[in-house]
Amino acid sequence: MSEQAKILVVDDTPQNVKLLADLLGVKGYAVTTAVNGEEGLAKVAAEAPDLVLLDVMMPGMSGYDVCRKIRADPATALLPVVLCTSLDPQTERINGIAAGADDFLSKPINQPELFARVQSLLRIKRLHDETQRQSAQLADWSATLERRVAEQVAENERLSRLKRFFSPKLAEMIIDGSGEDPLKSRRREIVVVYCDLRGFTAFAETTEPEELMRTLGSFHAAMGGLVLAHEATLERFTGDGMMVFLGDPVPVENAAERGVRLALAMRDAAVELSAKWKKRGVDLGLGIGVAQGFATVGAIGFEGRIDYGAIGTVTNLAARLCQHAKAGEIILAQRVYAEVSEIFATEDLGELTLHGFARPMHAFRLTGAAA
Repeated sequence: MSEQAKILVVDDTPQNVKLLADLLGVKGYAVTTAVNGEEGLAKVAAEAPDLVLLDVMMPGMSGYDVCRKIRADPATALLPVVLCTSLDPQTERINGIAAGADDFLSKPINQPELFARVQSLLRIKRLHDETQRQSAQLADWSATLERRVAEQVAENERLSRLKRFFSPKLAEMIIDGSGEDPLKSRRREIVVVYCDLRGFTAFAETTEPEELMRTLGSFHAAMGGLVLAHEATLERFTGDGMMVFLGDPVPVENAAERGVRLALAMRDAAVELSAKWKKRGVDLGLGIGVAQGFATVGAIGFEGRIDYGAIGTVTNLAARLCQHAKAGEIILAQRVYAEVSEIFATEDLGELTLHGFARPMHAFRLTGAAA
């Protein structure tokens, strides 16, 4: 807009300066003036005009010299410069082009020509400024995007490392840092699924270490994938045993049902693995115990080595039920049975005497889903 444009008039003749200042001022331009080349350059640097009207013939530094100085400075290299001269137009035009001028005006000044050339060059200046602004904004957006991508990559790497030790849910909560500290110890009702390979002790005593690790690797991979798929938390591997629980760090609805479905999926996967193992002469089966109750959960360990675990009677009960289960069996504690009896078919095993428990515990064998 013309009222926003600032024009610098550089001329050593006061009458010329006043004439140009008055003409441009009437049109709404903000006009500043200088009486020689040195002062003109100083005002270019200090006031950042949008256009310079520059007399050619001045004492000391000529208009050509001023124009060359303006063009030599990267900050003003594209500043519109109009040379004003009363000398031979053809000669001055050639010299002006060589000095870097954008346009020319002959003296005496023709007012319509003056306004037309000023408007044209200011329009080009505005377009250039807008292009520069957009380029700077694009560069800023690009830098911001690059920074955010780098931050996201770093966060993903941290999350990936944490997932090697914690469940995905817990790892995400640690990275997110919102809400309750997931590593802080707390009391929580959970459903514990404990599984163990039957026949593993005899297998380990008669098998080469490489074959032993190969078998355990396939077992852990199959069970681990199911744990993640059912959004359970892996508490620990103990060789051929595994303890997982549901209900922490994020509480879940129908935890008992979800725990039983996880146990069924583990049993089915173990049946497929057992068929493959038997081809190599390995006879192993999976027993599973499922219990529900309150436990203290949170970080266990010391700086440099922290596990996420659960401590309480419910974990011991699941482990003892697992010990009682034969290959292919899933045994439920009474509280789990009470939650899922209308969903899954069960067989009452009566009261079992379990190691570590002062009184017998009522238990049920899972036989299938209810019709």
